[in-house]
Amino acid sequence: MTNSEQPAVKLRPEILATPPYRQGRPAGPDAFKLSSNENPFPPLPGVLEAVVASAAVNRYPDASALALREVLAERVGASVDEVHVGAGSVALLSQLITAAAGPGDEVVYAWRSFEAYPGLVTVAGATSVQVPNRADHSHDLDAIAAAVTERTRVVIVCSPNNPTGTVVSAEGFAAFLDRVPSDVLVILDEAYAEFVTDGSAVNGLALLGTRPNLVVLRTFSKAYGLAGLRIGWATGPAPILDAARAAAIPLSVTEPAQQAAIASLGLETELLERVGTLASRRDDLAASLRDIGLAIPAAQGNFLWIAAGDESTAVGEILLDQGVVTRVFPGDGVRISIGEADAVDGVIEAGRRIVDLLPADHPARRTEVRA
Repeated sequence: MTNSEQPAVKLRPEILATPPYRQGRPAGPDAFKLSSNENPFPPLPGVLEAVVASAAVNRYPDASALALREVLAERVGASVDEVHVGAGSVALLSQLITAAAGPGDEVVYAWRSFEAYPGLVTVAGATSVQVPNRADHSHDLDAIAAAVTERTRVVIVCSPNNPTGTVVSAEGFAAFLDRVPSDVLVILDEAYAEFVTDGSAVNGLALLGTRPNLVVLRTFSKAYGLAGLRIGWATGPAPILDAARAAAIPLSVTEPAQQAAIASLGLETELLERVGTLASRRDDLAASLRDIGLAIPAAQGNFLWIAAGDESTAVGEILLDQGVVTRVFPGDGVRISIGEADAVDGVIEAGRRIVDLLPADHPARRTEVRA
């Protein structure tokens, strides 16, 4: 920051040094937006009607989202107090981190993982402890557990991991929980859980009531296609969620969002059919990219990861040339959301050019390519 850009008031230097969250790049009329992990399908009939019917914007929403919490609690076998609703799962992350960690405390998570984690920790006044992913781009749970110290207040596990797409196994997560002290908050971030087809993956909802320090996060933004309404939910021990509620900005979840979520839950069969379509498209696209020579990690979200490293910006430009807007993480890789079927050919054609760009020994290239 130059002298001319210095704020007129005293602000926290760590906040000034923290870059703001960067949204996925928008797409022009002739391009596909595969940069934000959005569901390409529009809301089903009935959801929009619920939004319109609840759009009395001169009235405040129900601050506790009680009607939605009652529906969710019944579905997962929890009490209403063991469910909390927020303006997207990232808002819930912020509340939980703020409730548990402050100056002098540490928050441990894998890296690379969800881009918002570092900023949320910094805003809370705590310190991030980032544990490198394994060579296959999955969480190293042993290393994460070993990074927990007396200063640790929160551990975040992201499965499927954004942006690499890998999952944590149920067996591995159970063993991990056994190693983490019971007074350390463990947040299992499962924003993409509905897209998982790997039967060995952890399912946080199956662990409800088994651990006093575990909170599971889900969202309506991805599989349910309500990203523009900003609504997510958490489930776990009531005392922890009460602390999150105390840290929340009141009235931040709108009534249209709450009613759209309730309507979407009632149409879950149709919605999950769409999710199945996207998961199949993901698997087919991943196989095609591997066949042409790219080392695509195991993908269980609604996106694929190319660990392009220093070539990430160039890879993103190749995809853009094919009419595909992706999320570029300079120096690390490129994330490609699974979107419209018509976008697939452009991604594959870009993949061929990316293989030609990358050196033969680059980690993002396969050592064996199918003939």
